[in-house]
Amino acid sequence: MAINEKISKGLKSATTHLGNSILAWNKKDADPFADSLWHVAAELEYTLFLFSITFQNEKDPLKWKPNHEPKIETDSMLINVQNLLNEAEKFVMNEKLLDAYKNAYIARHYVLNVQEDLAKKKRKGLREKQ
Repeated sequence: MAINEKISKGLKSATTHLGNSILAWNKKDADPFADSLWHVAAELEYTLFLFSITFQNEKDPLKWKPNHEPKIETDSMLINVQNLLNEAEKFVMNEKLLDAYKNAYIARHYVLNVQEDLAKKKRKGLREKQ
């Protein structure tokens, strides 16, 4: 399987898991939400690894991170991730791999922010129970 196909497959898998994550979020199912979100992050990490192999000499992707924004709600972040992944898939189909890489990188940034917020809320909940 060519690396482009593997990248496309990883993006599609991340999108599928994101859909499951959004459904769980809307149902207020915390554990399935966290589990699906973990799968999104894992697929994105794998896909970004494949991109990094493809673009070994590319400039520092840290420049791609979105500017530090005020607190964004989880709903908005999930929609941003969904849009970024859809765009990344289109870029892969049009063989614009660098643009796809950028979108996947930013999507991962948002997913990590959501996971961090989830972890903070969980820790806060545990402290309040004590």
